Amino acid sequence: MDTAQAGAVSSQTISFRIWRQDDPNQPGHYEEFKVPYRKGANVISCLMEIQRNPVTVEGKKVAPVVWDAACLEEVCGSCAMNINGRVRMACSALIDKLEQPITLEPMSKFPVVRDLAVDRSRMFEALKKVKGWIPTDGTHNLGPGPRQSPVDQSTMYVLSTCITCGSCLEACPQVTLGNDFVGAAAISQARLFNMNPTGKLNSEERVRALMGPGGVQDCGKAQNCVKVCPKEIPLTTSIAMMNRQVTKLVIKDLFSQEEEKKGHSGPG
Repeated sequence: MDTAQAGAVSSQTISFRIWRQDDPNQPGHYEEFKVPYRKGANVISCLMEIQRNPVTVEGKKVAPVVWDAACLEEVCGSCAMNINGRVRMACSALIDKLEQPITLEPMSKFPVVRDLAVDRSRMFEALKKVKGWIPTDGTHNLGPGPRQSPVDQSTMYVLSTCITCGSCLEACPQVTLGNDFVGAAAISQARLFNMNPTGKLNSEERVRALMGPGGVQDCGKAQNCVKVCPKEIPLTTSIAMMNRQVTKLVIKDLFSQEEEKKGHSGPG
């Protein structure tokens, strides 16, 4: 690259339009920033640049932008936000692939904490609801667990890559701030732990949790979740599988009730 080209690149800037909101009870607004262009930069690196020098395009010194991030390699899931109107991970959103000005907004299906940071408690409450874990004694060595088939292992591995980023809930038209739909992530995790040889011991509890309010029946089959999942988890397949388990349990309950009625009525 000659000197003229190098100077042209160094003079390039990246334009950002960022949502600012001091706290959940305050109205929000947009602020515009420009940062020097760097080839291969991602949204997070640009936010860090703004954090170091939080001056708007009007030359006004403002508070640094607040956002969530940890791993910076699409593992922790905390940097999910709306970028140019689409939910995605800010750490893997490359500037060169985005149209400018780049608009950054917090996810709308979670309460705003400040600026781009949101409270994802509903996701963790949903995991509690479906018992998204494997209960173990923990007081002594239980020895090796049951053997798993390679087919189950490969399926479970993909399901286990969920990073609880919230993208599936953000894209889901059935999820609102005011309802209790658990969303695709929790449903898929219920499937994961119901496939586990030890987790199967509590499978009925998970299925019954999905039969109640906010469960799998609230899914509208929009299939937006699977389109935005950064880990490409087959969320719609998980929803279908758990729907099937719920249906089987409902039928089982109906037969049990009929048998109970016959038992109480006694011989004819």
